[in-house]
Amino acid sequence: MTEYTAPIEDIKFVLNDLLDIHSHYQNYPDYQDVTPDDIDMILTECAKFCTTELAPLYQSGDREGCNWEQGKVTTPAGFKDAYQKYVDGAWQGISHPVEYDGQGLPPSIGLIVTEMIGTANWSWSMYPGLSLGAMNTLLEHGSEIQKKTYLTKLTQGTWSGTMCLTEAQCGSDLGLIRTRAEPADDGSYSVTGSKIFISAGEHDLTSNIIHIVLARLPDAPAGVRGISLFLVGNLRPYLPDWAGRLCYEASFYQHFERFSRGVLDSRDIVFFLAMTAVPLAASPFWANLLEGLKRICR
Repeated sequence: MTEYTAPIEDIKFVLNDLLDIHSHYQNYPDYQDVTPDDIDMILTECAKFCTTELAPLYQSGDREGCNWEQGKVTTPAGFKDAYQKYVDGAWQGISHPVEYDGQGLPPSIGLIVTEMIGTANWSWSMYPGLSLGAMNTLLEHGSEIQKKTYLTKLTQGTWSGTMCLTEAQCGSDLGLIRTRAEPADDGSYSVTGSKIFISAGEHDLTSNIIHIVLARLPDAPAGVRGISLFLVGNLRPYLPDWAGRLCYEASFYQHFERFSRGVLDSRDIVFFLAMTAVPLAASPFWANLLEGLKRICR
């Protein structure tokens, strides 16, 4: 069995000696109360969780894999218990706003937690990792009712999230997607289409999975400028006059058939691209690419 030991002393060296992170936090009113002791405690507890709960599941999870039977996906032994401990520890929302049940700590702390979890067990980390993408998209572009209804549950970790992009005829060229969304009289949308290769698209870790789905409205222009993002959940939370159904055909294949759900406020795909490209923007290539995409999608 492989072993994982979190490089706590290296992380502290980078934070304290190289970045002087505590002085940096004083520039942000929301983070001025974060103390070195707080950070030490978070690092220690996260390292313990990664070492004792996640790392031992890495190889066993690969050997067992997920199981799909009669439309239900079961994760490898130990994954669900580890996820519940992750939720109990409030790790999912460590750097998300307190008003949506997060802990409100600096994003740099959330990044360190994500790094440790991913290194300890990358396969397991994909589940909460996909949720983070959905959470950040909702936080930046969702309406307040969408945030209260969806983001709070995602931040708690009781629901999880995905991003549904790829279709059989298009991988990197999202301008070719065929999934469509038709507006209904009550303000919701009926989403019809298929998506493939959806990481964490079906599992047994949470009671509900919220999919952020790329689809086209009937009057949408061709190419990426015609793509909108829609919220689609396995289970339908109570929202007035919203109804529909969602069919699953496999853990990696999402089939949406006349499923009504709300559209995010913006109809421009660029905010999705910007969100996913943020970790790469330090590279001039990715920064230039992102700026080019913004200009194209205006």
